[in-house]
Amino acid sequence: MAIRFAEEGAKVVVSDINEAAAKRVADDIIAKGGTALVDVTDVSQASDVAAMAKNTVDAYGRIDILVNNAGMPQRNGSLFDVDEETFQKIYDVNVKSVFLTTKAIVPIMLEQGGGNIINISSTAALSPRPGLVWYNSSKGAVLTMTKAMAVELAPQQVRVNALCPVIAQTGMTVEFMGGTDTQEIRDKFVSTIPLGRMNTPRDLANAALWLASDEASFITGVALEVDGGRCI
Repeated sequence: MAIRFAEEGAKVVVSDINEAAAKRVADDIIAKGGTALVDVTDVSQASDVAAMAKNTVDAYGRIDILVNNAGMPQRNGSLFDVDEETFQKIYDVNVKSVFLTTKAIVPIMLEQGGGNIINISSTAALSPRPGLVWYNSSKGAVLTMTKAMAVELAPQQVRVNALCPVIAQTGMTVEFMGGTDTQEIRDKFVSTIPLGRMNTPRDLANAALWLASDEASFITGVALEVDGGRCI
């Protein structure tokens, strides 16, 4: 997403708890002539999120687009196998982070006269399956937050939308597979997707780019499925 937005001229803040990973992305953007800075942020901590917002305004003068893309998976398995600490971390990263970024960044958008928020939910929020109960519910919370925020912030010209991706090749994929990545398990997941493949980061990035663009200026409160037909 960071790379795709930069390709279209956005000044990007690559915010991640993993500094090395964020730096790789930012360096790639800069090497291609784009503008990017790295901000090391634990999105479950209010002080980190507030600092990220301040650093962004200090560097660029404003914040037009916020993408809430941090995610914490649940290993596929019985709902009884998840301990309280893991449950809390899932909700801290997937849900609390949206609360914290909203508190830190939306006031900046309101002062500017508008803005755009894209929350990453999941097909798990729309068509949940066994084995991911607590993850499913966290993404359901993100979806409800998106719609409620969209209604409340619309008069101030802040649009809020959600993307609902199906399984993709990311660092969380093996967790969704139950901790074991085999071709048989992959084929099982792909068999539920009518277009016959997993999601890709660029699929989601292109959808986010459109929602953030002027072409989608009358779109708010939607849950856009980027899933190859999975939720039909």
